Amino acid sequence: MDITAVKNYLTNLQDRIVASLAVIDGNPFFHDRWQRPEGGGGQSCVIEEGNVFERGGVNFSHVMGTTLPPSATAARPELAGRGWEAMGVSLVLHPRNPYIPTVHMNVRFFVAHPGSGQDSKEPIWWFGGGMDLTPYYGYAEDAAHFHRSCRNALDPFGADYFSRYKKWCDEYFYLKHRKEPRGIGGIFFDDLNTPEFETCFGLQQSVGDHFLPAYAPIVERRKDVPYGERERDWQAYRRGRYVEFNLVYDRGTLFGLQSGGRTEAILMSLPPIVKWRYDWKPAPGSAEARLYTEFLIGKDWLEEQG
Repeated sequence: MDITAVKNYLTNLQDRIVASLAVIDGNPFFHDRWQRPEGGGGQSCVIEEGNVFERGGVNFSHVMGTTLPPSATAARPELAGRGWEAMGVSLVLHPRNPYIPTVHMNVRFFVAHPGSGQDSKEPIWWFGGGMDLTPYYGYAEDAAHFHRSCRNALDPFGADYFSRYKKWCDEYFYLKHRKEPRGIGGIFFDDLNTPEFETCFGLQQSVGDHFLPAYAPIVERRKDVPYGERERDWQAYRRGRYVEFNLVYDRGTLFGLQSGGRTEAILMSLPPIVKWRYDWKPAPGSAEARLYTEFLIGKDWLEEQG
């Protein structure tokens, strides 16, 4: 296990993604370095009111502590009492143009160190992460491209990884109280610690390295599509689903808040303009209704596109 190598990769990944997104937008990101009183710190790279991105952030954090928060031990009680450290890159981009989808990507590494008197004298480590796409107006070619990029990231590690991690993503990014998925999915994984460190680290790197190829071409295709007040209103309404998921279900948000993380960085994922309406539904047959009937249905986009 080489913690330094993981940290070096993650900080480099943040730099590369921020540099590429700044070129796409035409505006620089604001870099905010911060320290966590309980241990560790990080750097938030944020853009607001950009040409392409209404709000977005690419955050790196490396934090540690002596006692794991409840969100980390609920499913793994054997970790209670251990010191820990967690590091990762997490990003969310909320574009201004409603024809560009919102995107989320996260790659992270977690270590639970043995405490005094514990039977296990070895650290327990694992990787997690993934990426998913949340469109407001559906394009089958964009959905297929995104999923194909996710598959390309995982294929070198085994033929079944993509199907398993796609299913995991569909199940995780699901709003149970709405009975609908947050978006069209992608890949999601957690607790990855087999077969050994080098392979797991390689998979994490491949996922991180495939983010820009997965998302940037979609932005370039859609950023100049004309839109008006109707499209922006629909975008704000659907952004409400994103807020609901992040505040009710998202493990990363819960862990960050419970572990005393930096609130500004944790809630950077929330969009700047959001609307809720009471029991509102789009007109049947409209472009907005097609999002529900043709895209938010857990489809196999690679089989669909051939």
